[in-house]
Amino acid sequence: MVGTPPPATPARIPVPAIPAIPAVPAVPGSLVPGPRRPAEAAGPGARVRWYYESVLGWPTAPGTPVRLRTGVRFDVLDVPVQAGHAALRRLGPPGAAPRRPGFPVALRGGRMLLLVAAGGAEELPGLLEWLEWGSLPLDLTAVGAGGLMEAPLLPATGATGAAGSAGATDATGSADVAGSVGAAGSADVGRVGRGSALPPPRPRDHDGRARRGAAVWLRPPEQEGGAETSLPALSAVGGTAAAPDLARLVHTLATECHRFRLSSRCASPRLARATR
Repeated sequence: MVGTPPPATPARIPVPAIPAIPAVPAVPGSLVPGPRRPAEAAGPGARVRWYYESVLGWPTAPGTPVRLRTGVRFDVLDVPVQAGHAALRRLGPPGAAPRRPGFPVALRGGRMLLLVAAGGAEELPGLLEWLEWGSLPLDLTAVGAGGLMEAPLLPATGATGAAGSAGATDATGSADVAGSVGAAGSADVGRVGRGSALPPPRPRDHDGRARRGAAVWLRPPEQEGGAETSLPALSAVGGTAAAPDLARLVHTLATECHRFRLSSRCASPRLARATR
């Protein structure tokens, strides 16, 4: 309509200015570090547990020292270390050290622990009877379902390297073998290790933990393809390049345990006469 004034514009309400927030000066060392793996933050025991559970997939039991649950991924044959070394020499190629990769073998004090497929412990009594060893007292035992095995010290390459490389023999290899099984109290153990060209257990016994009975790997488990694929089992007729058939392994171990028992009995009277 002509002459009608335009609508009034509403007055703007002034907005108070917001004062700037002063910058906080950076304090050295105040940055929060990035997250670390639990194994790196919690100490050696956690690293050992992380290696066996996360890298190898082997279940562990709570508590210290770290212990591995047997009967789940593997069972264990337990023999005197002298008989074990002799058995490994017989099972390997003639005139050479045992082939690698091979089934895992550990040492603990004067004992050798040979890992076999889960269920092998239940088969041991029947195998000994079938092989006609059942009536003889043999220092050959098995740990299976529901049992525990002390977790050996980590291989020299740590939890991220190839465990197989931990078995390289060096100039100090024979001393490592003798030192790691020194708890057996026999100089013959060191001679067996040197004569059989077996790789030294790792890591080296710089702090004396192996001499105090801690378990160490003589032949660490292989990570590539799964450690269980190399374990001796009854289903592997004749064995594979990495492991013998379980029946052959048990027969060889029983033979060497019997020989070691007889030699120990013969040596005891001579030792007694020499000390009179």
